[in-house]
Amino acid sequence: MHTRIRGFLVVPVACAVAVAGLLGLGLAAPAGAAQVGTGDRIVDAAAAQSGAPYRSGGTSPGGFDCSGLTQYAHGQVGIELPRTSRDQAAAVRDVPKNEMRPGDLVFFADGGSVYHVGVFAGGNTIWAAPEPGDVVRLQTIWTDSYTVGRAW
Repeated sequence: MHTRIRGFLVVPVACAVAVAGLLGLGLAAPAGAAQVGTGDRIVDAAAAQSGAPYRSGGTSPGGFDCSGLTQYAHGQVGIELPRTSRDQAAAVRDVPKNEMRPGDLVFFADGGSVYHVGVFAGGNTIWAAPEPGDVVRLQTIWTDSYTVGRAW
């Protein structure tokens, strides 16, 4: 929505920042704006693989396991992650559950050993490649026993 105030055209802040950037005026986007965009792009990359088959050790659209999907989705936005869910959990910074955002990684562990990971999609859901015989899909978080990490 655009508004006129005393002969000036007022445009949304994001648009103004983009125009300023094109003109070389050196204005920056509001703090946190890049993070929100990155998280959404990670979710979109994971969601785009919906229906891809589960394949143990899989890291491509031909077939994914859980950590292969999270590694692939992050890679689509230029973020490198280690291969396994355990190594991914060790590589990212911890995020309190009350601060989790779409695009964060949700790790599930048993006895301290991480066994599953997915891309937080919002609400109580993750994009995941759950198990053999299944496909990449939106999965409900089934327990309160999980940790959250962020690579961006």
